[in-house]
Amino acid sequence: MAFEPPQRLVRALGESAPDGDDWLQKLPETVRLAASRRELTVERVQVPGGRSSLVVLVRSADGTPAVLKLAPSRFRPEAERTALAHWDGLGAVQLVEGPVSEGVLLLERLHPDVSVRSLPEAKALLEAVGTLRRLWVDPPAGHCFETVAERTGRQAEAMRARADGEVAALVDAALAARAELLAAPPEHRLLHGTFRQSKVLAGERMPWLAVGPDPVVGERAFDLARLVRDRVEDLIASPSGAATTRRRVKRLAESLEVDQERLRGWTLFRAVESGVRALRVGRPKDAELLLEFAGWV
Repeated sequence: MAFEPPQRLVRALGESAPDGDDWLQKLPETVRLAASRRELTVERVQVPGGRSSLVVLVRSADGTPAVLKLAPSRFRPEAERTALAHWDGLGAVQLVEGPVSEGVLLLERLHPDVSVRSLPEAKALLEAVGTLRRLWVDPPAGHCFETVAERTGRQAEAMRARADGEVAALVDAALAARAELLAAPPEHRLLHGTFRQSKVLAGERMPWLAVGPDPVVGERAFDLARLVRDRVEDLIASPSGAATTRRRVKRLAESLEVDQERLRGWTLFRAVESGVRALRVGRPKDAELLLEFAGWV
């Protein structure tokens, strides 16, 4: 199969592997082999697609539409497969094929161009919250998922390395919030890990289903924190953006019975972490938005 990987994916992989990516070079042949082994007919590559995987729309031998998803090992496709198998279609896309092979997942076909982000903001948040609630279950026994403490520990180290200049005060505040939150973590749930409106797609089996988890085990407030800053560009452009952000934290915390201060703390940490990472990989406009948002929290 001859194709050009989506530029969004190429750019993102360049950020995470600046010295080159062998996975990307082998991708056309990997897709061909994965489709051939499963007797799949390739329709098209989903564009613009994601930042950590290639999504290919396919059909099985009996004509059933499906999705072939391929990701480098550093983006933990095996963890995604384990989480999807554990959820078993409740709130998340259904895993069609059991074992992951060479970073390949075969999934049910949703409507890839229709996410809850296409809805008016209030409705989008309502549907996203309803989806997220279904995902918060006990993790499987003997799981090997990262914990929130482990993941944010790695992130904290990277943040400390850039804790200078104008971002120093925000980094200090974010790290202090993390330390306080981890002093007494109250929950041990399986979390989506990277949940936001664009990760909730329209389906046939259920109206809305989550896709693309980077699963982690910990407290619900950590998962919800990423949703707080959805449509951050609209928040920053609004003269009432800071007040809207504070109201959103309160409304989301109350709707999911999450402690408001813990949600605020994780929202601060995750926004600063994302902003510092954007600076590190050369996305200054994204960094500016995220760090301004973090200053409101």
